[in-house]
Amino acid sequence: MKKHIIENVLEDSIGWELEIEPGDKLISINNKEITDIFDYHYLCEDEYLEILIEKQDGEEWLLEVEKDEDEELGLVFSESLMDKYRSCHNKCVFCFIDQNPPGMRETIYFKDDDTRLSFLQGNYVTLTNLKDKDIDRIIEYKLAPINISVHTTNEELRCKMLNNRFAGRVNDYMKKLYDAGIPMNSQIVLCKGLNDGIELEKTISDLLELAPIMQSLSVVPVGLTKYREGLYPLESFTKEDAINTIKIIKKYQKIAMDRFGIHFVQASDEWYINAGIEFPKEEVYDGYIQLENGVGMVRLLHSEINDALTFYLEENGPTHLTKTVSTICGKLIYDNMLIIKEKIKAVAPNITFNIYPITNDFFGEKITVTGLLTGQDIINQLKDKELGDVLLIPSQALKCDEDIFLDDVTLEELQNALQVRTVVVKSSGMDLFSKIIERE
Repeated sequence: MKKHIIENVLEDSIGWELEIEPGDKLISINNKEITDIFDYHYLCEDEYLEILIEKQDGEEWLLEVEKDEDEELGLVFSESLMDKYRSCHNKCVFCFIDQNPPGMRETIYFKDDDTRLSFLQGNYVTLTNLKDKDIDRIIEYKLAPINISVHTTNEELRCKMLNNRFAGRVNDYMKKLYDAGIPMNSQIVLCKGLNDGIELEKTISDLLELAPIMQSLSVVPVGLTKYREGLYPLESFTKEDAINTIKIIKKYQKIAMDRFGIHFVQASDEWYINAGIEFPKEEVYDGYIQLENGVGMVRLLHSEINDALTFYLEENGPTHLTKTVSTICGKLIYDNMLIIKEKIKAVAPNITFNIYPITNDFFGEKITVTGLLTGQDIINQLKDKELGDVLLIPSQALKCDEDIFLDDVTLEELQNALQVRTVVVKSSGMDLFSKIIERE
């Protein structure tokens, strides 16, 4: 049986009282092997447990536990998933990882396609490395929601786009999850000449048949870096393409509203910016269910800034604080940041707020989002700029659990290179405003 190393035991927990120690190994619960963290939590729901532990000297302890159903054992494992991550079996024509330059840290090149992380962290997965027993396990454990990278429901086309002859089975899997009532979200990475136009309409129509168990669908344009030599020839979308894509999405939003009372399918912010079309009203985003896919981020930012400014004015009136604050952004959102700048000026007229759009030289000029900016590009393009008292760095440009950019430049290195105090700003209008007006 697979053995799981225990890294820590929470004080005063059941495991603590049973004298389980860090370095011990969990072998089984109720004589059942534990594959991963989901097996562990599922088995721990029983009120009576027989826990088999291997002590550090090799001795095995069989421990009997009577507990409440929701009571935890207090064991922390050296691997959070209690298993290795499942890598991607596909070679998608649009894969961003294949478009990375050489010489980056090893984790950048790892292609995650682990359904368990879809439940734990919200990752989108293709379902191509699953078997029927894996789908049955999702249903048995009620793992939800499952976030699925569908891209197309045309089975032949999906096999082509994912370069995987098993990719067409996604329709069967989604139907099985639908029948079991497992909530799902889905996404389409749209590629010009492949899954757009008529194919996009077919995919939206097919997925709408799975609503409302299929809760939402986002449509995002393919990201193209300058490192595409030897890869499938893909083209950027034009303004006309963006307008046509939004027309298709609006058509099915109306159908979805009539049938289910939700808008269901959403276009990511890039489509509206590139089309020159105003963003939908806040209620169209159905509670921002697809926010992590860049759907509604700009609308939400404007809404949060408006709320922050209104609240501040009601409590304090305009601030007379005098200082100079700078921030950076990708070129995509620059015009909207200028609008926000004018709103802030009405509340803080003596604060100079510099916004510097950064061209993505690292990945190529076609990459315009803030989240893919690198430390070296920021340093190179700000070294001769007036930065003032503080430089605000959007959190999405940094690794989620560490102050480091995609190119391994640290926040401290950037701060030293530019000789300015740096402050990280969360993806929140309230946090942006508070960081602008805060005193050192």
